[in-house]
Amino acid sequence: MDVQDTQPLISHLIELRTRILRCLICVLVVFLALAYFSNNIYEFISAPLIKRMPTGANMISTNLTATFLAPLKLTFIVSVFISAPYILYQIWSFIAPALYRHERRLVVPLLLSSSLLFYLGMIFAYFVVFPLAFSFFIKTAPVGVVMSTDINSYLSFVMALFIAFGASFEVPVAIVLLCWSGVTTPEDLRQKRPYMIVAAFVIGMLLTPPDVLSQTLLAIPICILYEIGVIFARFYTKEATKHPIKKDICDEN
Repeated sequence: MDVQDTQPLISHLIELRTRILRCLICVLVVFLALAYFSNNIYEFISAPLIKRMPTGANMISTNLTATFLAPLKLTFIVSVFISAPYILYQIWSFIAPALYRHERRLVVPLLLSSSLLFYLGMIFAYFVVFPLAFSFFIKTAPVGVVMSTDINSYLSFVMALFIAFGASFEVPVAIVLLCWSGVTTPEDLRQKRPYMIVAAFVIGMLLTPPDVLSQTLLAIPICILYEIGVIFARFYTKEATKHPIKKDICDEN
């Protein structure tokens, strides 16, 4: 490999390093802006549980440093979530030169919709699932047992649910990508609709408390998002993108 062959690789590595540094700086700036309000952020996240705890019950800390580190840890995670659109933009800017024009037109809506759907999944978990889940756990506690959740345990629990519901709401994006890559087609997905409904309730059973209401509240949005993904996938199949490919080839010539 001569010097001329290594120059493009070095330039790509330098650009990659620059974009990674920009992402880290963005997260750091957001974190520093929110660090002062870390306790308030934790209070907001813990509100669905605090409001439903018995009178006189409170959250506890079994670690001396947890009262300081847990809110900061949550603030850092929130900073990453807030910075996600900018991080996706940096990823897009890095890979865009390697894509065809019609591919760039397809990827941009997917990046925007994936961010929006992930945020919607988190909002749905906070305002719908958390109240139902915490009410269920508190009502099913044995007699004489008072729930006093450790703040680190609570943080791990809610972050797992946020990520799980955010990822579950990415169903339309996953369907579009599968159809775009040729793995499946919208027609095949319509035929497999009964299997998807069963899978949605299985996912709801695994990610929510063991009651029918919570499972249904997750399964129904997944089914709706599945249908939305099938509808939009029609515009992302190879047949739908055949004309833009020809256009790009003509433009290049």
